[in-house]
Amino acid sequence: QVQLVESGGGLVQPGGSLRLSCAASRSLFSFDTMAWYRQAPGKERELVVGISSGGNTNYADSVKGRFTISRDNAKNTVYLQMNILKPEDTAVYYCNGRRVINVEGAVMDYWGTGTLVTVST
Repeated sequence: QVQLVESGGGLVQPGGSLRLSCAASRSLFSFDTMAWYRQAPGKERELVVGISSGGNTNYADSVKGRFTISRDNAKNTVYLQMNILKPEDTAVYYCNGRRVINVEGAVMDYWGTGTLVTVST
């Protein structure tokens, strides 16, 4: 049973910073990619940033230059450093681990339960 546990969410003022953590119950190398998604009220879940096992990253345009993903393989943990936060960053942030399970490209996704980030005065 794979578990992904997020932490670090909370209330922050606009312009502030937060660091989210995602602790995995197994080695990060058992996933092909790790990612952070978010879902704002009334909106669909969207990709924030992904990182491959090789360290390649893919950021949403809305967070480029403000958010940074990193991974500590020894601790089986992925981080999301969020700076210059804006009210529109308010959402539940979910950790995702993805494995490609066959040569046709089928994937298995694992999700955490999410952590709420609220950016407000």
